[in-house]
Amino acid sequence: MTPTESTYDAVLLTSFGGPEGHDEVMPFLRNVVAGRDVPDDRLAEVAEHYHANDGRSPINDQNRALVAALEDEFADRGIDLPILFGNRNWHPLLADTLRDADAAGQHRLLALVTSAYSSYSGCRQYREDLAAARDEAGVDVAIDKVRVYFNHPGFVSAQADRVRTSLAELDPDLRTDARLVFVTHSIPLTMARHASYVAQHQEACRLVVEVLADDDEVDWRGGWDLVFCSRSGPPQVPWLEPDVNDHLAALAAADTPAVVVVPVGFVSDHMEVIHDLDVEAAETADDLDLVMERAGTVGTHPDFVAGLADLVAERTTGGPRDSLGTMGPWHDACPLDCCRIPDREYPSAVADAPPTRRPTG
Repeated sequence: MTPTESTYDAVLLTSFGGPEGHDEVMPFLRNVVAGRDVPDDRLAEVAEHYHANDGRSPINDQNRALVAALEDEFADRGIDLPILFGNRNWHPLLADTLRDADAAGQHRLLALVTSAYSSYSGCRQYREDLAAARDEAGVDVAIDKVRVYFNHPGFVSAQADRVRTSLAELDPDLRTDARLVFVTHSIPLTMARHASYVAQHQEACRLVVEVLADDDEVDWRGGWDLVFCSRSGPPQVPWLEPDVNDHLAALAAADTPAVVVVPVGFVSDHMEVIHDLDVEAAETADDLDLVMERAGTVGTHPDFVAGLADLVAERTTGGPRDSLGTMGPWHDACPLDCCRIPDREYPSAVADAPPTRRPTG
């Protein structure tokens, strides 16, 4: 059956969450690591990153701005769906948002997750948390999840434009051979082996570079790399490498004239972007006398906002399933074996489908 706008009652922007005051920092961090037996002294170290930013993560304000931009885009297109907002780890919490939706008679929701890629933490965990929030709220609400969008034209175009802007900030003598350093959140190798996380990032980077190469007004012909930030956990557990700081040192040793650091793994300025890139990576580059520009996240870029509206239209009006490159549009309903971690039992998840041979998220 071709979907219609009446298939859903609302769109649910689903995100990670973050504190908005000093007194919220530790409770938020305890929510993030709940069930993992992480001591408070370790959390206190991370808490300092937030306290240095007035106890606030920028993520909630950026998500509110994204909701406003999507509301305008929906109005322009005649998409008659309200947009709700709920977080996994801090207010507005998903369970509270689902209670409000149920009270408003909104019983079928389309979740738009602020993660462009597939991994346990970026896909399956969101579905688990949506299911757990529904159970906690005690409501009869059905939730589907929009597919990951690492290769959607809106995401790629917006990220390419952010890079284009940063390249223009470089001295012309440095710009042509500057290196693009694409950065995403590191994850454990056990998680990476059971998802398409790395392949999707590599494809997104390649597509962004392809857009820049086709732009005659961009005076750039340097190379690019995919690196990682925000590694955590026990040192004996292997995570994806290289770390962005180690990579900057290697580029400086190779006489790279300048770098543009591109937070391709983040759709808005998470604390990992603010601290790990704007503070730590910037200090590393300064110590190395390496010229560095940091590209913006896609945020509320008009192309990204339009792309998210396209993804909603796919599920509400049967719009085209657009994608760039060779990997094609990802699944709408995640398969049962999506983004698993070995030797782990899983709770029920939202919108699971039967096992599939297609590469899992």
